[in-house]
Amino acid sequence: MSDAKSQNILIVEDEESISSFVKMYLEREGFNVTVAPTGEQALAALEDKVDLVTLDLMLPDMDGLDICRKVRTTSNVPIIMLTARDEDIDKIVGLEVGADDYLTKPFNARELVARIKSILRRSTAPVSTSRKLQCGEIHIDAARRECTVGGEQVMLAPKEFDLLWELMERDGEVLNREQLLEKVWGYTYAGDTRTVDVHVRQLRKKLGDDCPIVTVWGSGYKVGTEVHAA
Repeated sequence: MSDAKSQNILIVEDEESISSFVKMYLEREGFNVTVAPTGEQALAALEDKVDLVTLDLMLPDMDGLDICRKVRTTSNVPIIMLTARDEDIDKIVGLEVGADDYLTKPFNARELVARIKSILRRSTAPVSTSRKLQCGEIHIDAARRECTVGGEQVMLAPKEFDLLWELMERDGEVLNREQLLEKVWGYTYAGDTRTVDVHVRQLRKKLGDDCPIVTVWGSGYKVGTEVHAA
């Protein structure tokens, strides 16, 4: 549990029974936890150091999707959306506006903790020496977790960055959706493979014509441009 002691989790949730239970569970795992029951309080709390956010979609003063959009204009802090709505469209839109993962209420606290640890482990993993890659006009730097296109920085959500890195590092190897879920999300994923498709779609939107990700129909995804160490 020592790896969690310096990590700060922000729980954005207006139902006290849920926030109290999740807070207790996370603190027991060694995390520092702050609870924000409104969108306004959440945005204020994000001015301090936060390592990950769990974000309820339905808040009294603000829609969770709007909060996610606002956060993504300035920050790539990992976001896990929590929703009571089991509609696919809600999950897809949540991922499209920048969430890294989602859970549907009611959820298992152990599963939430596992996902939090997985995302934080990936986003704070130590890097080795050659941790910069170039693919055409795209440069990615693992140490800084930065992506540039033609010298201009592009803001990527954590899982968008991880997905792009995984595909570029494999340099033309085809990876199916199940492999990408396991490698990028870091555990046996309980959701569906559309999570990968949504993140690929977002990468294509953000990177434009320079996006090197190619769909291999019936198989998965790969990069279609040669990758070099930068």
